Amino acid sequence: MTNVKKKQKLRNNEYYNLQETFDELYAKSKRNYIFTDLMKLITSKENIQLAYRNLKKNDGSYTAGVDGKNIEYLQNWEMNKLILHIQRKFNNYSPQPVRRVEIPKPNGKIRPLGIPTIMDRMLQQCILQVLEPICEAKFHKKSNGFRPNKSTENAIAQMETLIQLNNYHIIIDIDIKGFFDNVSHSKLLKQIWTLGIRDKKLICIISAMLKAEIKGIGIPEKGTPQGRYFISTTFKYCFK
Repeated sequence: MTNVKKKQKLRNNEYYNLQETFDELYAKSKRNYIFTDLMKLITSKENIQLAYRNLKKNDGSYTAGVDGKNIEYLQNWEMNKLILHIQRKFNNYSPQPVRRVEIPKPNGKIRPLGIPTIMDRMLQQCILQVLEPICEAKFHKKSNGFRPNKSTENAIAQMETLIQLNNYHIIIDIDIKGFFDNVSHSKLLKQIWTLGIRDKKLICIISAMLKAEIKGIGIPEKGTPQGRYFISTTFKYCFK
């Protein structure tokens, strides 16, 4: 299944002639290039179309935000009008409130999830596609969490290799309690800047996403929404 998703993602990138562009972003990031004009690519017709296709393939796209709309709402848009609408929202971005849901955990506790509206998820997906290759170029090859083509199986394989080749017999499992609920917004934005992502308009949009009102709770002063969307996944990238 992982290989199928990997091939589908590559086909999608190539269909919209973006794979070469993403490869170039990765190569530049490897050379510590400073990116100051990413919004042009993020708001391009091809990137928005790719975001729509990728979002459709996500099971979470059928989960509605506070406005009660899901991917079926976007499917009713004529594509050129949707592209223009997304571009306009980027020009004057103001996030809609995030729906808060609580998912039971096996230990009896609950895990809070933040679910943006489907339109905000479209904008987040547009940003994710461009930031992902830039961030990937900076990460350690043995880091496996929240990354494309990486999984628990990769971590287990690396662990077994160390056991066999280095004769290690002790495994330490460490978890920082409530880490992403307490992330400093200012430090997070500085970390993004350190990665070479220095498009000021993009930084402002990300900052606005962090401050999106949580319905029934208010505007967060810290932490990042946890869910299956860009606002969670990309910000986890930044702390690798």
